[in-house]
Amino acid sequence: MSPDQFLARIKKGIIAPAYLFLGTEAYGRDRCRRALLDAMLPPEEREQGLTHYDLRESSLPDVVEDARSLSLFAGRRVIIAANAELALPRQKSDEEDDDETPAAGGTQSLDEYLKDPTPDVVLLFEAVRFDFEGEEKKRLERVRKFYASVTETVELKRYAIEDARIEAQDLAKRAGLPIDRIALDTLVEALGADVARIAVEIEKLRLYSGGKTSITLEEISLLVPEARATTIFALVNALGRRNRAAALQVLETLTRDGEYLPLALSFLSTQFRMALVARESGLRSAGQIQGHFTRIGIPVWGARAEQIYQTVGKFSKEQLELGLKLIFGADRDMRSPRPDDRIVMERLIFELTRPGAS
Repeated sequence: MSPDQFLARIKKGIIAPAYLFLGTEAYGRDRCRRALLDAMLPPEEREQGLTHYDLRESSLPDVVEDARSLSLFAGRRVIIAANAELALPRQKSDEEDDDETPAAGGTQSLDEYLKDPTPDVVLLFEAVRFDFEGEEKKRLERVRKFYASVTETVELKRYAIEDARIEAQDLAKRAGLPIDRIALDTLVEALGADVARIAVEIEKLRLYSGGKTSITLEEISLLVPEARATTIFALVNALGRRNRAAALQVLETLTRDGEYLPLALSFLSTQFRMALVARESGLRSAGQIQGHFTRIGIPVWGARAEQIYQTVGKFSKEQLELGLKLIFGADRDMRSPRPDDRIVMERLIFELTRPGAS
């Protein structure tokens, strides 16, 4: 089942004696675990009613034995077993974590227990190392078969980019965070649609803004270290406004975060080239830009297409051509005996923001 299906069942009070959480997606896992604990254990009962095991250190029979034991202090219990995949017997083909020896113990004790589980006790096995894609999918299926007697499995698959964007919108709304649509879309793309990381960054942005001002793309670039492409676009925006101080501030951010400046220059070149192609092709919207580049075999996300569209609006054809010439010169300077890369970038910024540059 999906996390949403799990949450719907919990809301209806349908709680199974055991669950298997399968997959790497952390945001959905945290939501489901929290919902289960809220349904089973009020806060005042959690100290006595909640038990954690790690199958690096404990065996599966240990967990089952604990579940069979009656507690004098807790009427209801939740037992969480982390690293559930380590209960599986080691195969010769297994290469991951060779330095770790999984705890011994097959599924016989668990199979027998689930035929007659202890009332008001829920077992939660979390197998979070393997994904549903590529070679890891085979390992995930081994885990599923090993825990076949646990009939309730929650599949924690990665969010698609559009689903992550919808979830990010909801997170921002619940946080009371005004945020520009393009900034939010770019945040989602920059963080690889990882909703757990998106949730953390939205909370940071909420604390930063105090809910009083709308978060812009430039602020995303300054406050979210992973948003490298976003930072480059913030530089493009500053250059488009001929705002030399803002462009130099973005360069400071790139340098402080240890960005490899020749790579940043390459991103900048790509942005200008795609904007020039869009202008010469007469593309008049982000949708047209996305469709055009997709047709010629260059995948472009919606947020990326919007960035290109905004760049087209900020620079004339002549300015884009001049920018590409200056970028070519900066790239040449970075490849020859020269001052350091930051000085080359500063000189580029000064030339692009010079009054009358066209």
